[in-house]
This record gives sequence, structure tokens and C-alpha cells, in this order.
Amino acid sequence: MLEHGVPLAELSIEKIARTAGVGKATIYRRWPGKEALLIDLLRSVEPPEPDLPGTSARDDLVMLLESVRQRGMVKRSSALLHNVYSQMRMYPKLWEAYHRTVIEPRRRLSLDAIRRGMAAGEIRPDLDVELVNDLFTGPLLLRTVIRPDAPLEPGLAERIVDTVLEGVRPRV
Repeated sequence: MLEHGVPLAELSIEKIARTAGVGKATIYRRWPGKEALLIDLLRSVEPPEPDLPGTSARDDLVMLLESVRQRGMVKRSSALLHNVYSQMRMYPKLWEAYHRTVIEPRRRLSLDAIRRGMAAGEIRPDLDVELVNDLFTGPLLLRTVIRPDAPLEPGLAERIVDTVLEGVRPRV
């Protein structure tokens, strides 16, 4: 239904069940409500979280940013994702659930990689971890959200990580 442009406001468990040819109880056995079902739907169409190599902060950050780049590519080509993301902020409960269950776990992976890089001497330890994370993720978010026509070419994750690492590397 979402791929065909049905607005979130018009979706209900009853309508979803009827379209799927099942009873509402079948839906409610798996999901407590529409928000939980939509979050699972979004997770199912996005690429999975990457397995980080753990060899260096650079390698982990490249892997994480490549995952963000791939998600951006999926978002650009998916009518479902485009439709849902464009409406989701109008539904605070849905946005909060998405943020808590999808965005925050990804963010924690990135913050942990940066902290490991600080502990290993790859990144200056006097820097604000949140700001450093923003420096890494910002360019890709800009290209996927604000400038959806900007290129998301292969190799972009490496270029971003190497450029930012040059600026946050410990000074000798």
C-alpha cells in the first residue's frame, strides 16, 4: 500500500489485514500496533547493519559509512522508503520508535568506533565524540537527505573517512 502512495494516516491495522487477506488478530499477534509493524517493515527493506572488522577505527568507520551510503542508494530507489520517510516526522510516536530502534543503534556503533580510535591513538582524545561522529556522518546524510541528487559513488565512504581522519589525527 505504501509503495502505491497510500498515506500513513490512511493505514490502519484493519486495512492492512484486509489487504493481506488475514484477520486483525493475525497482525496483532506479531505487532502491538501500526507503529511497530511499520518499524519492522522499514528494517526489512534496509540493508542490515555491517559486521565491523575491528582492525582499526578507519576500517570500522569506512564500513559504517559504506552502510550509510548503501542505505542512501536504497532510499533513492525505493518508493516505499521515499513515501514513509517523507511522512514519518509528522507522526512523533512513529519517528521516536524509528529513532530509538533503528537510528540510535547505528549511532552507537559509530560512537564506539570513534572511542576505540581515540583509545588506540588514531583520533585525538581531546575532541568531542559527538562532534567527530557528525563530521563523519554529516557528508553522507547531506547527500541522502538534503541533496538527494548528489552522487553516492563507490569509494565515497573511504574518501570521507580519510579526509576527516586527517583533520582529527593526533598532532605530532
